[in-house]
Amino acid sequence: MSPTATADRSGLCTFLGAGPGDPGLLTLRAVEVLATADVLIADPLTANAVRAHCPDGVQLHSPAATGDGEVLDIGGDDAGSVAKLIADAVRAGRHVVRTVDGDPGLDGRAAEEMLLCAKAGVAFELVPGVAQSVGVPAYAGVPLRGSQGADVRFVDGDALVAGALVDLGAPETTLVVRTTLGRLPATASALVTHGRKPDAALCATLSGTTTRQRTFTSTLAGIAADLKAARVLPSPVSAPVDPATSVIAVVGEQVQHRSSHSWFETKPLFGWNVLVPRTKEQAHGLSEQLRSYGAVPQEVPTIAVEPPRTPQQMERAIKGLVTGRYEWIAFTSVNAVRAVREKFEEYGLDARAFAGIKVAAVGETTAQALVDFGVKPDLVPSGEQSAAGLLDDWPPYDPVFDPIDRVLLPRADIATETLVAGLVELGWEVDDVTAYRTVRASPPPAETREAIKGGGFDAVLFTSSSTVRNLVGIAGKPHNVTIIACIGPATAKTAEEHGLRVDVMAPVPSASALAQALAEFGAGRRDAATSAGEPVYRPSERRPGSRRKAR
Repeated sequence: MSPTATADRSGLCTFLGAGPGDPGLLTLRAVEVLATADVLIADPLTANAVRAHCPDGVQLHSPAATGDGEVLDIGGDDAGSVAKLIADAVRAGRHVVRTVDGDPGLDGRAAEEMLLCAKAGVAFELVPGVAQSVGVPAYAGVPLRGSQGADVRFVDGDALVAGALVDLGAPETTLVVRTTLGRLPATASALVTHGRKPDAALCATLSGTTTRQRTFTSTLAGIAADLKAARVLPSPVSAPVDPATSVIAVVGEQVQHRSSHSWFETKPLFGWNVLVPRTKEQAHGLSEQLRSYGAVPQEVPTIAVEPPRTPQQMERAIKGLVTGRYEWIAFTSVNAVRAVREKFEEYGLDARAFAGIKVAAVGETTAQALVDFGVKPDLVPSGEQSAAGLLDDWPPYDPVFDPIDRVLLPRADIATETLVAGLVELGWEVDDVTAYRTVRASPPPAETREAIKGGGFDAVLFTSSSTVRNLVGIAGKPHNVTIIACIGPATAKTAEEHGLRVDVMAPVPSASALAQALAEFGAGRRDAATSAGEPVYRPSERRPGSRRKAR
């Protein structure tokens, strides 16, 4: 009989595999289940990733979780304490989601918790996840089975070191060993004791599938010395990684394919901490692009948006839109779209109020904000995504074809006059309306400020002169090891005026082109280091034997 057959069906526990660490490896079913959670009990590695898909009011139990919501004490970290928490919540009619790093079917502790739930008559279900022993080698670029179809065996390193009888199969069998960093040398020695050759190839991956992944390729006999040389294991001069760090090691001939199959750790910005001086809403597309290059973006707002001091001007403009005063309305930012949309909602209007009015957007991001509002722009620059690019495509006023000669331009209080002057030169009358004010944002948390000034970021992307001025004003000047990337010449000039060395500049003034330019810069650094036979370091990493020079 299944565990749910005799249980109280008013509540339910779902044991859910959260994968090996990459939030993108959560299954569609996992995301659906998390959205219905009343109580979340999360393993530390993936706690934040799964929390992001839960309702705001979820009751959270995890020692490592951060973000909104109070983290509650489980009352003990043994399987019995967790099972009691699950049972109490399920009997109260709540949906408990117990997330497990990797796959719950391969987790001994999760198996024990399920057994206790079954004995207590607690209803539960299982959602599989990507197992660490499968996902991590894939991200390390090591296929577990070759064309000859050799056997694959999964080995518990702790059991091996403890002297348990382990059948490792034939010598050509690929072994996937789960252990910890501190026990890896002992595990390698135990494999030799069990008959594997000392020169058998081995690769060991720490923090697999995350942007902190590190893979070391060696042999069973050489791995201990290689980890010490890499300053990972303790040595007289090293600052070692936590010895409890989980490691997935692969042993066998398949390790040789890593040199050609490594796709994750060779991304151009792999592991780079990139500061994006924008709000999460503004930086979403840019941050996603950076993640595709392997970077870890952190958004830090430098500008806050506030309503205009005198709202009457916007009120008259909205009335003019409805009464047919304008032939065109031009949006130069997402914030302008948001300001008009908020006024529409205040007056009970929707996108239908744009009927009969031509709509222009300064670039693709602003255009998407309009589409989300229900408005398809009539004009988006075909070339440079800027005011100048918009003017290049803007038609001159023609009294024969244009019944109205007036353009509404809702924008920031500090916007430049380029667009207004260009439209007037094309024969249009312009109502230049302050839709919102931009003010300097509040300083970021102290740890972020220290990371900016102390070289904790590998790069910072400046998308305007104001982001340079405001970031320096609220957080201080980025350290000289930080790569400075600017969207165009004006922004680069402002950065240099603030004592910053500009390393990267976008070929065209767009956020997407800026991110791509930084990726090309990172790829160039990687290629140069590889060609010279040197390790690939991030800009923020302290190289062995080197010192940072302060400005």
